[in-house]
Amino acid sequence: MENQENSPAAEIPVQTVEDIFTQRVNKVQELKNEGAKPFGEAFEGAEHVSIIREKFKDDSTEEVSCCAAGRLTAFRVMGKSIFADIRDSSGRMQLYAQKGHLSEEDFAKFKKLDIGDIIGIKGVLFKTRTAEITIKVTDYRLLSKSLRPLPEKWHGLTDVEQRYRQRYLDLIVNDVTRETFKKRFAIIREIRNFLEQKGFIEVETPMLQPIPGGASANPFKTFYEALNSPMYMRIAPELYLKRLLVGGFEKVYELNRNFRNEGMSRRHNPEFTMIEIYQAYGDCRTMMALIEELVTTVAMNVLGTLEIKHSEDKIINLSRPWRIAPYNDLIKEKAGNDWFEVSSEERLKRGREMGLKFEGTPPDFEVTHEIYEKLIEQTLIQPTFVTRLPAVLVPLAKKCEDNPSLVDVFELEINGQEVSPGYSELNDPIEQRRRFEEQTGSADAGKIDEDFLTAMEHGMPPAGGMGIGIDRLVMMLTGAESIRDVILFPQLRPKSN
Repeated sequence: MENQENSPAAEIPVQTVEDIFTQRVNKVQELKNEGAKPFGEAFEGAEHVSIIREKFKDDSTEEVSCCAAGRLTAFRVMGKSIFADIRDSSGRMQLYAQKGHLSEEDFAKFKKLDIGDIIGIKGVLFKTRTAEITIKVTDYRLLSKSLRPLPEKWHGLTDVEQRYRQRYLDLIVNDVTRETFKKRFAIIREIRNFLEQKGFIEVETPMLQPIPGGASANPFKTFYEALNSPMYMRIAPELYLKRLLVGGFEKVYELNRNFRNEGMSRRHNPEFTMIEIYQAYGDCRTMMALIEELVTTVAMNVLGTLEIKHSEDKIINLSRPWRIAPYNDLIKEKAGNDWFEVSSEERLKRGREMGLKFEGTPPDFEVTHEIYEKLIEQTLIQPTFVTRLPAVLVPLAKKCEDNPSLVDVFELEINGQEVSPGYSELNDPIEQRRRFEEQTGSADAGKIDEDFLTAMEHGMPPAGGMGIGIDRLVMMLTGAESIRDVILFPQLRPKSN
């Protein structure tokens, strides 16, 4: 009798997932009773189906043998023949099993396989009447019995949260998800290749830090039992990478995780992948040229284009050169040419008239930056270097020589979000100490990284530095609209019972 679960033409009774689970557990016991192994051993010699496809030649007179392994994703019983699909990480391949090529016993066992089972097969290649390259099965082995059914073939995972919680299912049934992550891995590989060719070396610095530094963010806190000391998951590797500049490594980068105990959103995940890059004897403009070349090179090598489609009416064009826009100029365009001449009261009034909400009487720079973050940043779709930011916002950068109230930095904005900040790095230890004290308050000296300042006091070369949010870069390059779509296992709230 046909396996009704696998036969779409049969009148299938309604079954729950637990019903199917029970049936398959019983199948496992039956297989064991027959001396079979439902959870098999190594299957050597299997090739990716993409490689197997390349072996087939229409004009070949020789029979081409092959060996493959993967998961059954379709199963169609047609009397004495069975058509099935097998999928591995490289793609899908059709299988054809028939009495005559398999023994009566093996064909009967093959017929009892379920969608989701992982099998190894040996066979020969041929083309069907519909011109589909297919493997005629001559031998097979059950490698792992699937106890739970896969999501329904045509509808897949319609629950977005389930896609994130059970990413393994999303990867099995969703071609778009699988391709997005393949692109992510390729993007990271190309970034490393690019930087190696430029003479940068990859390093590793501590993720557990006694003082969280390098950014302004709320850290995750833990406790180091052996040292009887509180520790923090790093919010950035910056201060350790700069120690390496002091030590004589002139071109360094680290590609790894940062952790910030803050909110989750479409563009934020508390655990995220970041690359930070430092080049001695460079500056902000060195970093602007580097990231412009890096992103365009990666886009061409991975995607083959500099035009990234996000929707029918939004295409991001990465062609160089990219726009450069001073921060104050953008503010004036939005809030008025006289913005920086009017009183604090007038700025607060205008901000509220533009729909912004403020509690009490915030300082001028906060009102101004709220306009930038809430009303300007999201409009910067095409690549834009926003430069010359207020010094109060960036305590680790050099001031602009012509205006000490500004710092020599950029924020690279693409698709309405920051992809990369870059600086002319501050290398004056006296000024750095003053800014740390100003930032933390002189009464809270314990938050100042004295070891880093000691390193700087030995002499740190002038340098350019920048960070690149890998997750956001991948979002931009793949057209993803949520950061959760480019992180394999994003952070989620615990499931409610």
